[in-house]
Amino acid sequence: MRVLTESVQFKADAKLIEFIEQKIGKMDTFFDRIIEARVTLRLENSGQVRDKIAEVMLSVPGDNLFVKESEKTFEAAIDSAVDSLKRQLIRYKERQRDHM
Repeated sequence: MRVLTESVQFKADAKLIEFIEQKIGKMDTFFDRIIEARVTLRLENSGQVRDKIAEVMLSVPGDNLFVKESEKTFEAAIDSAVDSLKRQLIRYKERQRDHM
């Protein structure tokens, strides 16, 4: 699986990109036919707190799974996104099994 990381209006450091690739890479244990993962990181300027937004789109055969999470840090946002994607992948696999 390819992991493509894009950061909007800032430069993500290598440590953050490595963390993302490690977390997203673990998704293979739930579903081994993931084609690619696209991760978009952006900063939200709402008031005084700058929230971090992580959007993750997984391309699986015949469908795309998408999740958008907003947290205080990118690491927390990626953790939340991975948890949501795990649930989506499990539901996707169950739907695939029901159609067979």
